[in-house]
Amino acid sequence: MTSDTEKKMGWEVAHDLEADKNTIGARFMPEWRQVRAALGGIFVFFLVFLLGMWLAGNPFEPTVRIQSDWTLASGLQGNEWRIIWSVVFLAAFFEFMDASAGMGFGTALTPILLVIGFDPRQIVPVVMIQQGVAGLVGAFLHREFENVEWKFSPMSETVRLWLIIAVTGCIAVSISIFGVYKFLHVDKIWIKLYVAMLLLVMGGVSVWSARKDKPYKPNKMIGFAALAGFNKGVGGGGYGPVVTIGGLMSGVPVKSMLAVTAICEGTVSTFAIIVWLALLTSGVQIDYLLLPSFMIATMFSAVAAPYMTRVFPEKLWKIVVPTYCLLVAAVCFYKIGPGIYSRLIGG
Repeated sequence: MTSDTEKKMGWEVAHDLEADKNTIGARFMPEWRQVRAALGGIFVFFLVFLLGMWLAGNPFEPTVRIQSDWTLASGLQGNEWRIIWSVVFLAAFFEFMDASAGMGFGTALTPILLVIGFDPRQIVPVVMIQQGVAGLVGAFLHREFENVEWKFSPMSETVRLWLIIAVTGCIAVSISIFGVYKFLHVDKIWIKLYVAMLLLVMGGVSVWSARKDKPYKPNKMIGFAALAGFNKGVGGGGYGPVVTIGGLMSGVPVKSMLAVTAICEGTVSTFAIIVWLALLTSGVQIDYLLLPSFMIATMFSAVAAPYMTRVFPEKLWKIVVPTYCLLVAAVCFYKIGPGIYSRLIGG
């Protein structure tokens, strides 16, 4: 059993679970309350899917069918929309990895969709909505699957981390959204290069430092939270990797850090949605074409991932998370490489 001091942290529940059920098979069988929680999560995602179908039809003046390369090639006009199954399969994979490893949905999927031919205004606002819903539901499921504990009285360290990271991230995301999309108009290819280089550095440092446990230093998370929030506003991705890897480098146990990342990303993404809605009043237009496809992908992936976090041991996730960060960086470099080369030679 853990001491009273550890009980205040919020991550003792995952340690107790692995001590009481010390095999993967023992943790594999969910309780009935956990099955109910999973069904509730699926229902929430289904409601947002219905909302997405309505928004994809452009019910408001600022919502338009943006004539991106993909839209033109597919012949969509006016208020026409469809489920894009290639996007569904891509989003399902990256959402599962995002919810189980704390990163990868916006970070890896955004550059892929840009290469396919979608416009940032078709991607970034929809990523914010998906990540807002998936993050908040995921935080609830992480608690139900005993990966984390959220205590408000007395306040657990996991709740304190959430408040530190989320408040800092909300400030940073508002600055970056207004700065990049309203005033600076930075070329999207340089945004993606910046995120990819950051992931490479973070992943490399985390792989090197995963060999031993780090002392817990929560104040480090302020800087990581600001950097992550800036990334989220700029390109819709690069949030989870910085917060998750930053948490591991700050000494937070990996299972609970995945849960903290989920609730923080859900909070910051929800705030970012509000910022985007404010931008609509100043002439910025967005396109919800991808939202129904994203929510179909999320419906089961985002529920299965916290369960997998519960089942597999902490020591495995300490290897998986930084390794996946490096793989996400590799995907980003691969997808943006041709565009970078073209601009460097003046193409």
